[in-house]
Amino acid sequence: MHPPSPAGAFYDTHAHLDFPDFSHDLPQVLERAAAAGIARIITIGTDLASSARAVKLSEEHPGVFAVVGWHPGHVTSAPEDIRPALRELARHPKVVALGETGLDYHRLPSKQTAGSTAADDEAYKRRQAALFDQHLEIARETGLNCVVHQRDALADTLSRFQPWSAHVRGVFHCFVDDAQAAARIIEMGSLVSFTGVATFKNAANVRATLAAVPMDKFMLETDCPFLAPTPFRGKRCEPAYVKEIAAQAAETKGVSLAELSAATCATAHGFFPRVR
Repeated sequence: MHPPSPAGAFYDTHAHLDFPDFSHDLPQVLERAAAAGIARIITIGTDLASSARAVKLSEEHPGVFAVVGWHPGHVTSAPEDIRPALRELARHPKVVALGETGLDYHRLPSKQTAGSTAADDEAYKRRQAALFDQHLEIARETGLNCVVHQRDALADTLSRFQPWSAHVRGVFHCFVDDAQAAARIIEMGSLVSFTGVATFKNAANVRATLAAVPMDKFMLETDCPFLAPTPFRGKRCEPAYVKEIAAQAAETKGVSLAELSAATCATAHGFFPRVR
């Protein structure tokens, strides 16, 4: 993969290249990304083993960078204190942020396990919050930013993040909330990021949010292997498909692809300085 060019390269700011979905053809996936003009890919850890794999991928491929952390959906298997491990991983020169971290109430214990109670849900939420705080603490300590995941937990995520916002910026990834929520995030000095959901026929609300967000306050991502954009919906997503997301974003914003490239790559450089 190559440095961004005036012709209009793009970045995939949130991928999961270490997932088994890519184990059989990652070299070809990266070749297709390069051919589509995707000059940088940021691969995101979901636990410490996944984070270590992300770092290894960044070492093996010049255009790949890593984010290290523990996904809130896996909180029940997390150590009590991941700060020493995060601190060590964050020293790597190609680690560009902490995460993904945040709050996820979509699969609470009471929805998943027979016999689980509201008290189990509250304990689960407290554990997620503590883990989120640990990421934010190491982000502040290291000068890195955070990739924030939230699902069915926007109000609590914003409330939890607010006290840290003077020291740490977040990118609220896979953003599907309304323009008012995006404005609150931007007021805190943070960003949002849009996936292939913006191309879905039934996602007019996401396009309305995208239309309202200033050009220098958002990035593009695939969240691959999930959320492949139209016309690949339902198939495995991959970084090359940023091209389709960019086409939709340019149309929604009423700008050229070159203008969108310049804006989103500059925003990524500001948020992830190590990707330069």
